[in-house]
Amino acid sequence: MNISDPLGDMLTRIRNAQMRGMSKVTSPASKLRARVLDVLTDEGYIRGYAEIEKSGHKTLEIELKYYEGQPVISEIKRVSKPGRRVYSSVTDIPLVRNGLGISILSTSQGVMSDNAARAKNVGGEVLCRVF
Repeated sequence: MNISDPLGDMLTRIRNAQMRGMSKVTSPASKLRARVLDVLTDEGYIRGYAEIEKSGHKTLEIELKYYEGQPVISEIKRVSKPGRRVYSSVTDIPLVRNGLGISILSTSQGVMSDNAARAKNVGGEVLCRVF
């Protein structure tokens, strides 16, 4: 299957699995997806993920996180899309819910959260926002 927005596909899988109350969800593996999952794990939005190889194809098995029966991620939204890329300088990185959420950026120094980008004084493409 040819997917035009692989990252958007993974975020949708996470959103749909949490609406269904699933504990794990799988997604095809890629380096960008793994880096975004690293940021989500570091920020405490998911339990973790593992790369599994099934019949020659690598997949990511993502363990979702819940608190008192409710998903930890209440909103996960793609910002920069293939049809409209969104870039931000370090001074213009948007705050998500007044700093309660995070933006995930792809910078020249790798994929990182908005707080890490401000600390390293770099801007980049705003991939998604999570709250």
